[in-house]
Amino acid sequence: MRGTIVASLLAMVWLFNPGDSARAVEPHEDRCVILVSVDGLANFYLDDPLADMPTLRKLAKTGARADGMVCSFPTVTWPNHTTLVTGTTPAKHGVIGNNYLDRKSATSVAFIPDPLFDKDQIVKVPTIYDAAHNAGLVTAGIVWPATRNARTLDWTVPDMFGKEAWPKYGTPIWLEELRAAGLPVDLHGDWTGESGGGVKRDWLYTRMARQLFEKHPPNLLMIHLVEVDHVEHKYGPRSPEAYWAVSYADDRLRDIVDAIERSPHRDKTTLVVASDHGFFPISKDIRPNVILKQAGLLSKEKKQAYCLSQGGGCMVYLLDDAKRDEMKEELKKKFAAVEGIHAVLDKVEYTKLGLPTPAEDSHAPDFWLSAKSGYSFTNSETGDDVVAPRKTPGGTHGYLPDQPDMLATLVINGFGIKPGTKLGKVQSIDVAPTMARLLGVELPTAQGKPLMSALQND
Repeated sequence: MRGTIVASLLAMVWLFNPGDSARAVEPHEDRCVILVSVDGLANFYLDDPLADMPTLRKLAKTGARADGMVCSFPTVTWPNHTTLVTGTTPAKHGVIGNNYLDRKSATSVAFIPDPLFDKDQIVKVPTIYDAAHNAGLVTAGIVWPATRNARTLDWTVPDMFGKEAWPKYGTPIWLEELRAAGLPVDLHGDWTGESGGGVKRDWLYTRMARQLFEKHPPNLLMIHLVEVDHVEHKYGPRSPEAYWAVSYADDRLRDIVDAIERSPHRDKTTLVVASDHGFFPISKDIRPNVILKQAGLLSKEKKQAYCLSQGGGCMVYLLDDAKRDEMKEELKKKFAAVEGIHAVLDKVEYTKLGLPTPAEDSHAPDFWLSAKSGYSFTNSETGDDVVAPRKTPGGTHGYLPDQPDMLATLVINGFGIKPGTKLGKVQSIDVAPTMARLLGVELPTAQGKPLMSALQND
């Protein structure tokens, strides 16, 4: 009833205020859109014969597939999951990294994994789940980043660590049902602290999705699978372990496809499989804070400047207001000469990438660095070596997004999708508007556009 009333009111609003859209808003209560994020699943795996991914390849063949998706910079988890659900860049949605530096205390403040802030404190624009909920549709999130205390998720467990997170911030009645169904939700906090715990976590998440489809069928479900990212950080992309991880993720996608059959919306369900970034191998660390230390700008007694790593990207904060311009020009020259640094990005460059200036967002750095493949930034200021070999090779992300191995995956299949569609290279800001179109809701703050070439006529 609530959905019918809201839909009628919205239709009246659009009758008198049609804006740029040629169609009135009409939320589809009989449909479901599922957004699955396979964290770290680079686009290149879909074309790699060593990657055993029959489920995803079948979805790509019978649905729509991008030739890679360009993500937000820095290509890390919290900003890019927020981009996927808002259709906006970090400059607009406000989540500019996995963390940021507080300029007054000169200390790092974490976004990941939601230890400090509720969703409404950090996400500055409406999300697709806000729009769906406000249109009377049922929404759900399974470990979706930046959703702590999200009031417009009807069924939710946040992407948080520790034993207290789900009991405090999850949907209580749902957790009780899951316990009664024999699902080990009370072990999740332990699993977040285990090496290899992502295997059990991803298994659990897909079973939770199945329970939702059976008992509380949502119109919008967002689910975040984590283990591919964990394995690639430890062993690197295209490693034997990484190939195992992408195969395991494909098995979990198969679980979701099978679970859809248990939903009353199964004949009108659309599955969107995306990732938040690709992956580069790394064998060397770049320590930009060593340069600051050598320049006398960073010590135990003072911080006139500080570099905060985002993996393959790095935030550079200039904390001495009187010397900011002088420091910036000198440091840009020093960093540009460092082995492994791909780009030094000042205002002209980083704003084009959708990042805010410090005047627009106090969390923002004064400029950014991006590394080359093979190199990763660290926060360390120990020793005198600015670049040092790692003890063991691994992998990371955070780099400039429009590079072949940093492109993310996007496959869309199911109701409303034209089979066999080749989307070409797409932008991650287009995912939320596409989902909005499928659900019949409006997301006017989105900067992206629906991927119309993939969509059948309503």
